[in-house]
Amino acid sequence: MTETMRAISQDTLGGPEVLHEIELPRPTPGPSEVLVRVHAAGLNPTDWKHRALDGLFLPPPPFVLGWDVSGVVEAVGFGVTLFAPGDEVFGMLPYPYGHGSMAEYVTGPARAFARKPASVDHIVAGATPLAALTAWQALVDTARIEAGQRVLIHAAAGGVGHLAVQIAKARGAYVIGTASAAKHEQLRALGADELIDYRTVDFAAAVRDVDVVLDTLGAETSLRSLPVLRPDGLLITIKPVGVEEVRAAADRQGVRVAALLVEADHAGMNAIADLLAAGTLTPTIAGVFPMADSARAHALGDTDRTFGKLVVTLR
Repeated sequence: MTETMRAISQDTLGGPEVLHEIELPRPTPGPSEVLVRVHAAGLNPTDWKHRALDGLFLPPPPFVLGWDVSGVVEAVGFGVTLFAPGDEVFGMLPYPYGHGSMAEYVTGPARAFARKPASVDHIVAGATPLAALTAWQALVDTARIEAGQRVLIHAAAGGVGHLAVQIAKARGAYVIGTASAAKHEQLRALGADELIDYRTVDFAAAVRDVDVVLDTLGAETSLRSLPVLRPDGLLITIKPVGVEEVRAAADRQGVRVAALLVEADHAGMNAIADLLAAGTLTPTIAGVFPMADSARAHALGDTDRTFGKLVVTLR
């Protein structure tokens, strides 16, 4: 191994043009950590938001973004028993402060990773962790959805949304999704039972008696979603803005609200690996870009019009 590595960094906040390639020292794994040679890193909306906006979780740049990882273990720190050099793994670096997967090598806690199923390549595996963990922790860990329950998933064609559709369906739920009409056919193929074109139909008037709502959009959508819930139904939001207003409105309407921030999760990653291996969960790849074209990948992400996940390849 060389002592240095290439990475995509930025010195200021701004548009995709602030991203540039730099050379950094290759990290060394500490206790309970693994060093992973990154083959593919999925992109998520949090990447372009942190690239552009001040006041989010991270301190000001310079920084290397990226939380999704798929690659090969290069070295292990003291105490690691789960993996050995040469193992193919995938996972999510601890969110938000463990960022850095847009680089040739990255270190992270061993238990943030799972073994990559042999049946999927690094691009598919790299596209999966953050979005799938968000959906899993929302629908399975938090809502504990059961067969026959009605689940409404907003932005069902998004990175989290299209994986949430599949996870909910795998649990036997009746899945309702909001998405533009052009994406309905793909979502039906993923298992959605009912689809609403948010451009022409008011979901709040079209849907009733829902057990769980997964809102990936924000406070206004959350507020408008509360009346579609059954008594004691649960709305899960992954957007921190406006949560207290939503909670107050939910209390008045006799429903519940949970605000979720995704966590690195070894058990969750193993469950997701099993779904990938079984073919029950498959991320849709919206685009694959070499490291040199990272800015172009971010520009496409900025449009908020892609179906599924964007991936950058580091090898």
